[in-house]
Amino acid sequence: MNFDEPEILASPTGAMLALRHWPATGQPRALVHVNHGLSEHSRRYARFAAHLAGHGFHVYAHDHRGHGFSRVPGLAAGGAGRFAARNGAELVLGDVDAVNRQMRQRHPGLPVLIFGHSMGGLIALAYAMRFPGRVDAAAIWNASFSAGMAGRAAIAILAAERMLLGSDVPSMILPKLTFRDWNRRTGEGRTDADWLSRDPAEVDAYIADPLCGWPPSVGMWRDIFSFVFDGADDRLLSRLARGMPINLVGGAADPATEGGKAVEELERRMRNLGFGNVNATIYPDTRHEGLNDINRDMILRDFAAWALASFNRDGR
Repeated sequence: MNFDEPEILASPTGAMLALRHWPATGQPRALVHVNHGLSEHSRRYARFAAHLAGHGFHVYAHDHRGHGFSRVPGLAAGGAGRFAARNGAELVLGDVDAVNRQMRQRHPGLPVLIFGHSMGGLIALAYAMRFPGRVDAAAIWNASFSAGMAGRAAIAILAAERMLLGSDVPSMILPKLTFRDWNRRTGEGRTDADWLSRDPAEVDAYIADPLCGWPPSVGMWRDIFSFVFDGADDRLLSRLARGMPINLVGGAADPATEGGKAVEELERRMRNLGFGNVNATIYPDTRHEGLNDINRDMILRDFAAWALASFNRDGR
């Protein structure tokens, strides 16, 4: 299997998922399931996958429904920009579970590390809480679980937009409150995506990619906020094993997480709940996509070292 050429996995939800795999080099230690962020796709994680594979990890990554090369029969254009006509969040988790089952079937006995960036972090944590016995470690990067006044205001705005516009059209207001505001905060103004990285080449590659940067629908935004509110619920978070290895990463210059404060808040909640194996790092000067920022080599090394330390040499 070639990471650039995905296979198609038929999910029980009805989605046809584009699934990529980078096989481990040498003795496999564990499985890593990558969950990408909003308005992007899994192929952007090839460098990350290659680095982890070189340390003995089988890496799998799929395009979430409504993203990349995954398709949802019955939805226009395969569902681009939409999770589903209804129950989108549940179906997204069903797709994640389909990939989890496929990985464990192909590599029985190996532990599973679920990784998620941004929206993918929301999804990864939601999956781990829903199916706590199916993951052995979790990495939640650049994700905000702020379900306070701002979250409730966003839900009210989306409810009004759904009433006026419907669920299947792009939100008119949420991009102004998120992507555009975050970009404004960088003070750079070179492009509309400067907030992602300090590396101009990476920003330009994102802008040039036709599978990136599209506007999510009202319905997709609503589903994303359902993941936010789930992750903000300590009762759900308490379903996780207290000794599970947890890796939290943020950037001190990431406007999407208030400079990493949202990541630190998740760490605080976990420690207050008794989680004793949490590793949290806020990288100085780093923007939203640490894996594509100018200090990415250090971030890759740090994560590989943490992942190796989380599993014994026999992969258990």
